[in-house]
Amino acid sequence: MIISVWPNQQNNVSAASDGQLQWQDHVVRCAIGRGGINDQKQEGDGRTPIGKFMLRRVFYRPDRLDKPTTSLTVMPLQLDMGWCDDPTHPAYNTLIYQPFSAGHEQLWRADTLYDVIVELGYNDDPIIPHHGSAIFLHVAQPQYQPTEGCVAITLTDLLKLLEHCDQHTVLAVHDEAP
Repeated sequence: MIISVWPNQQNNVSAASDGQLQWQDHVVRCAIGRGGINDQKQEGDGRTPIGKFMLRRVFYRPDRLDKPTTSLTVMPLQLDMGWCDDPTHPAYNTLIYQPFSAGHEQLWRADTLYDVIVELGYNDDPIIPHHGSAIFLHVAQPQYQPTEGCVAITLTDLLKLLEHCDQHTVLAVHDEAP
């Protein structure tokens, strides 16, 4: 199955952050990176990368949710989990455990954005320093504010989508709707 994501060209109010995500007969609103969609992703640019990305595994907050129903590998988040975003560190763009001395993103958050995280196969085979890290499919903010480069949808939509996903599912990010 291919999940497609593209910017919503009809909505001029928030075109930089507003997009659509489609799978099977579902089309839902999504948030994309504050820098839009681009095929030249760099660390910290806020862009969502263009391309086709495998869904690697799912992380979830076990204190807030039941384990998502999906054929993908599912891991409960732990307080000490993070994701290395330091392009000079050997663990760049990988799951880490704290304490960790290099730059990293905390996966256990006070807000709900990472209650469910789908790790996307972006810049991971091989990992290229400075080409972007921590590109996920995760829960959107209430007003679909832009992400730092991820794709985000509502929790309800994300859980519904995961029911249809398996190890062959690909998220395809396009620069325009088909």
